[in-house]
Amino acid sequence: MNAIDVREAITRAHREEWARVVAVLTRRFGDLDIAEEAAAEAFATAVERWPTVGVPPNPGAWLTTTASRKAIDRIRRENKRDEKQREAHMLSADNPPEPPGAIDDERLRLLFTCCHPALAMEIRVALTLRMVGGLTVPEIARAFLVQESTMERRITRAKAKIKAARIPYRVPSPEDLPARVFGVLAVLFLVFNEGYLATGSDTDPIRQDLTAEAIRLTRLLRALMPQDGEVAGLLALMLFIEARRTARVSASGELVTLDEQDRATWDATLLAEGHQLVRERLAAAAAGVAPGRYQILAAINAVHTCVRDARDTDWAQVVTLYDQLVRLDPSPIIALNRAIAVAELDGPHVALAAVERLEDELAGYHPYQATRAELLRRLGHSQQARAAYDKAIGLAGNTAEIAHLRRRRDQLG
Repeated sequence: MNAIDVREAITRAHREEWARVVAVLTRRFGDLDIAEEAAAEAFATAVERWPTVGVPPNPGAWLTTTASRKAIDRIRRENKRDEKQREAHMLSADNPPEPPGAIDDERLRLLFTCCHPALAMEIRVALTLRMVGGLTVPEIARAFLVQESTMERRITRAKAKIKAARIPYRVPSPEDLPARVFGVLAVLFLVFNEGYLATGSDTDPIRQDLTAEAIRLTRLLRALMPQDGEVAGLLALMLFIEARRTARVSASGELVTLDEQDRATWDATLLAEGHQLVRERLAAAAAGVAPGRYQILAAINAVHTCVRDARDTDWAQVVTLYDQLVRLDPSPIIALNRAIAVAELDGPHVALAAVERLEDELAGYHPYQATRAELLRRLGHSQQARAAYDKAIGLAGNTAEIAHLRRRRDQLG
């Protein structure tokens, strides 16, 4: 195995095993800091040793064993600890396995644990993106539109709060689940989005490992909570987006927008499953169950994916659904997405006015600048469009999207 193969094996192991190693160590040692730091040390040891001794037959088991030894070494070094009984419990390899409880998946259990109601929602999402999603602090900071240093402090404070409050790592009971599921869904969607529109110049524009893991965990959640409409809605939304994955990036590595995609390449099986879930939620709505945010987003995607040609899209229905969504979630990002649909229904003049009202809140958000650039382009304001494209390119982190924006800008002449 050459150096490139080893490097790829380490990268793959990090993507596939990080969350499981952290989850196993958290369950054993009951401490997120110890789990994360020991896991990081194990991966650092892999980077050092694997190029010379080779990649082990079972990288996940090797990493878990190495991380466990690192954690034990650290605990032994910390002479200030006075909880000898607890320490002895943690160091024992003969502890009986904890019963799986309501969730028979290590990573999903850790996800629910990090989404403890004692933590603010934003902190739950950031912490679980780091611990379960394996995202770096810069990736999480970009998802939240904040500075890296700000996000680093938030994650550190969250772990400190868990330790100070002695929030236990334990399997949530079925009664715990409803209070935590909202945060869990938010985390799963953010992990999926990072995979769907990956950031970083050295990162593939689509990280299928993240989208696949988010869908897998959401399927588990769906099996666990089949009556929860928002779980069904999020799963449908992810399936619609994942179904279009192969059409989203051209052979030259450029983003292909929805209206330009070859719809024949969309995954019909995933689309059918998504539409079935939407029909299920529409039946519930007809029976008087009000849909939530994810169900409406799934319904919007159902409208986009039910026609064979983008020109046949029912934009009036899309705008109506966005109107419903704005009443539930009046965020500027939802307002921006609504404006994109309005552009197709009422024209770019109307949409541009709506977009520019969002400038104070979204000027540093690259989809805002990209949308504004497209609308200015359609209105024939080339100079202003070019300036907006430049801003969008400077803010974007996805390589395929940057290539698309550059081409659109350069077409202005």
